[in-house]
Amino acid sequence: MLKPSYPIRTQRLILRPFTFDDLTGLHAIHSLPEVARYLYLEPRDTEQVRQALEKKTTQTALEEEGQALAMAVELAATGELIGDSTLFWHNALHRSGEIGYVFHPGHGGEGYATEAAEALLELAFDGLDLHRVTGRLDGRNHASARLLERLGMRREAHLVENEMVKGEWTDEVIYAILQREWRTRH
Repeated sequence: MLKPSYPIRTQRLILRPFTFDDLTGLHAIHSLPEVARYLYLEPRDTEQVRQALEKKTTQTALEEEGQALAMAVELAATGELIGDSTLFWHNALHRSGEIGYVFHPGHGGEGYATEAAEALLELAFDGLDLHRVTGRLDGRNHASARLLERLGMRREAHLVENEMVKGEWTDEVIYAILQREWRTRH
């Protein structure tokens, strides 16, 4: 079980539960075609973001396997919402989970996504005591692959044309890191 002590502060970011006040900021991210490009979803309109936000506001703790912990990522200096981060708890017996993240492209290249993903891994390994955490991505998403590599995650699989997404066959790449590997690095 994991009930984080919010807010979670990194050097430049604040990770916190989503609130309904995040609608405009979250829509600014999820409505962009370049954000949705490598995701299963299409760019979302305001109502679709509102529906997603309703769910996110309830995902504040991990009490049993199969749940997700959703956190807004904001710039500590300004309070601007720049990202959407998630820690999934897949299996209690195998102590496995997954991280996911979506960031506004206007803040790309500044290391914010890496900083937030590091916080997710700390929660996974130190807070939830997971053994293994994965990151899955569309094979064309090279920026996300580089991010996972910066975290020390290894590329374990490249599944060729394994999913039909938005009318085209796409590759899926899977990265992973073990708790002991994470602790060696940190």
